[in-house]
Amino acid sequence: MPGAGLAAALSRWALLIETLRRALGWPAGPVTARIHSSGATLAFAAPEDQLFTATEVNEWAWQHALEEVAGSAFQRSFAPGHAAVGDEASALATLRALAAAEARPDLRALLQEAHRQNLPALLDETTLSLGAGSGHRTWPMAALPVSGEVPWDRLHGIPTALVTGSNGKTTTVRLLAAMAGAHGLTPGNTCTDGIYVAGELVESGDYSGPGGARAVLRDTRVEIAILETARGGILRRGLPVRQAEVALVTNVSPDHFGEYGIHSLEDLADAKLVVAKAVAPNGLLVLNADDGQLAARATNLACGIGWFSLDDDQPRLVLHRATGGATCGVRAGRLLLHWKGDVHDLGTIAAMPLSAGGHAAYNSSNLAGAALAAAGLGIAPATIAAVLAAFGASRQDNPGRLETWRFGGITIFMDYAHNPEGLSGLLKVATPSRGPGRLGLLLGQAGNREDQAIRDLAAMAASFQPDLLVLKDLEGFLRGRQPGEVPGILQQELVARGLAADRLRVVLAEEAAVLSLLRWTRDGDVLVLPVHGLKARDAVAARLDGLEARGWMAGDAI
Repeated sequence: MPGAGLAAALSRWALLIETLRRALGWPAGPVTARIHSSGATLAFAAPEDQLFTATEVNEWAWQHALEEVAGSAFQRSFAPGHAAVGDEASALATLRALAAAEARPDLRALLQEAHRQNLPALLDETTLSLGAGSGHRTWPMAALPVSGEVPWDRLHGIPTALVTGSNGKTTTVRLLAAMAGAHGLTPGNTCTDGIYVAGELVESGDYSGPGGARAVLRDTRVEIAILETARGGILRRGLPVRQAEVALVTNVSPDHFGEYGIHSLEDLADAKLVVAKAVAPNGLLVLNADDGQLAARATNLACGIGWFSLDDDQPRLVLHRATGGATCGVRAGRLLLHWKGDVHDLGTIAAMPLSAGGHAAYNSSNLAGAALAAAGLGIAPATIAAVLAAFGASRQDNPGRLETWRFGGITIFMDYAHNPEGLSGLLKVATPSRGPGRLGLLLGQAGNREDQAIRDLAAMAASFQPDLLVLKDLEGFLRGRQPGEVPGILQQELVARGLAADRLRVVLAEEAAVLSLLRWTRDGDVLVLPVHGLKARDAVAARLDGLEARGWMAGDAI
């Protein structure tokens, strides 16, 4: 639709939303239209017990607006039980019937009382929770209590942190959970690997969306929640909580373009910064001062901000401290936390296991961000420093992230690196270990990335001139592509970047691809293994542990 026609349709849509709100007895509220290169995203506020009806209202208003603008060029649609486009009276009758059937005044009364008492409430299709963690109670939607039956005096919230960003989310979540545990609280945390309580795995899988958050916040053991909050969950379902003491954005780098109307780095930054809306009035939004997208948007955020950086003398940090703000950064090789007017030396960065001797700059950034977020959660600087000094010394602290094996004359790095920036950071850590040996690299990408994003990943890999590249599929992440399709795109780009065909192999299954690299190695080689499937990662880790235990040497049979 031409620009003028789209603008007219959007204007008419907004007017129809207001008309239908009044007709249904709904309160006024924000109406938002976001235009992007693949269309527009339309949203408006509606009563919490009328959200399914609200989707019908939204779709009807948009289709009716299009018909008015496009006229006969627009194809009418009708389905039994749904509002009929082109017949306002009939549509309104249908929408009123849907609203009446969905209405839950008992639910609204409970939510209003929870809001009055400043208590968190979690609502899904089948369940309502009031309070959170150790201070919550849950009821099925089919058997809600009246307000007088709720033990309001025994309900409470728990400290909550949201962690988002392009890279480093899971590592940061795990660091914060370890700090919370050392502080004496029982942490519940979610990430792309699963749901954890007190460091124990409760459920394996990608739980970085609202479903995982609800599981943690409905666990009566949990006294503090650290929630990985991925872009996909934000765009599909919104934030998992209305209020958090701390939100942290690690960084913003190109990834996932083309999904949910996100087509640029600026779009992605705006999506990640939705977490700022949840920061409590006395809370803290922790941002990476070394990220230009985050720095550019900070002036438009209505919440308290803390900045972290790899340079404690970065101008933004210096200026922020001058006005009493909180920061964390590296100076002369030491990590310094500036908090409430005091400076706390958290230790030497190179001595912190996650930093890989100071070579893993991206993890040094994660350390700084986590330290500042932990302070925002009320964790003492001495506790923060103690965790930073020890976390990562064991592979079990941060599985799948910069796990390292050195045996049999070779060095192996396994990580989750899934975009060009993450891969670059991983390879910068690995290549100093290479010496005169060769570099072997495992490479794959999820099928929901645009072709250009897949090519960009290949270009980054090629820039490090690996001696062997084994190309794989990501099990469970083909997402509409055919087996081998993504490795084919990677291979085309790698050849175009000058890599000879004899340096490329295609082995689609992740574990089999790793075995191919292991059989290729000789003394002095370095293998870099971005392994993404949870089952494959566990299988690879077990295989490497077994080889190490039996004294395997490069060139031996596996």
